[in-house]
Amino acid sequence: MHLSLGDTVSVLDEDISGKVIRLSDCIVTIETNDGFELEFFQRELVKIEGDTILKTHIFSKSSMHDALAQKDTKKRKITPRKSKERYQPTLEVDLHIHQLTPSSKGMSNHDMLSLQLDTARRQLEFAIRKRIQKIVFIHGVGEGILKLELEYLFARYDNVKFYDANFQKYGVGATEVYIFQNKLSKN
Repeated sequence: MHLSLGDTVSVLDEDISGKVIRLSDCIVTIETNDGFELEFFQRELVKIEGDTILKTHIFSKSSMHDALAQKDTKKRKITPRKSKERYQPTLEVDLHIHQLTPSSKGMSNHDMLSLQLDTARRQLEFAIRKRIQKIVFIHGVGEGILKLELEYLFARYDNVKFYDANFQKYGVGATEVYIFQNKLSKN
């Protein structure tokens, strides 16, 4: 295939096309329709005239047709996320004691509360480091001591706001934390 400056070409293995702007040995530089300059080997391109791809000596008609059919199937299919899914928390932390330790036998109430708060603090720090925007802490209803201590913990951070989690999904036993990504924490 002979290419010249200004020829319209399409890339075989990708959904890219554009005009030839530079030729050197077997490297061809094209400017895409979006204005990007990309380099390809000449064997990776096919010349387009109008809506017709010109047959070259490298490909037979059937192999060219197969290559172009394969190119069409490689186009990305973007599946839109439902708006409801977009706002779902990405991380859930169950703070029930039986989820945190194999046995709470021999642990005082203070020991259990300390384990739950340490777990919550570690998970919150993890979410901040990994730039996870929402996290739900499932604390249960109980006497409300864990919930109160969690609120005290969350209030120490400038970059978070917290509120009751989705009632339909969690009931009243969970708190959702939203982490602002552009602020730094106090701790």
